[in-house]
Amino acid sequence: MSYMVAKDECTIAELRDYRVQAREMAIARALTLGVAGSREELCARQFLNIIDGGCAAEQWNTAALAVLGTQYTVFQAAAPVTMANNKVAVFFGAACRTVPVPISRITVRSGGIAGNIIHEFDYERVVQGQTIEGFFGQPVVIDPTVTFDIQVTASIATGVLARVVLFNWLIEPIGQTIA
Repeated sequence: MSYMVAKDECTIAELRDYRVQAREMAIARALTLGVAGSREELCARQFLNIIDGGCAAEQWNTAALAVLGTQYTVFQAAAPVTMANNKVAVFFGAACRTVPVPISRITVRSGGIAGNIIHEFDYERVVQGQTIEGFFGQPVVIDPTVTFDIQVTASIATGVLARVVLFNWLIEPIGQTIA
């Protein structure tokens, strides 16, 4: 179900539920895949762009948006990203911190920058509601060793980067870091 819900359409309880349900979905997937033997052996943290994505900086930035209608990765041109063999990521929303908002869609692909589209979200619907934050109708779970990319489509050719923050959880065994 690839749609977005604007933050200003949600109650505080619903906002909490988006975060909790996304985390629980990723934990359940990690347990199903054998990442750990029990919930107590797992840690939930934020996806870190340098450690987990191989990016140059710990920020969610695109390359300069030079061409209208072109897709740009949110991983600072470091795409595609391949998840480590003991981590499950879940992305459940986004906020564009660049004004004016220069993006219209958020696309999640498996297999890399030209891979299969697994979700596509209409971000323009979010900003029509006078907010910059929105939640995905269904969290996007990325399994271990899967190569993926998350891209935005430029709706304005600004010539500068867009700061697009993805709301997420990363689930991994406690005390282990494999990058």
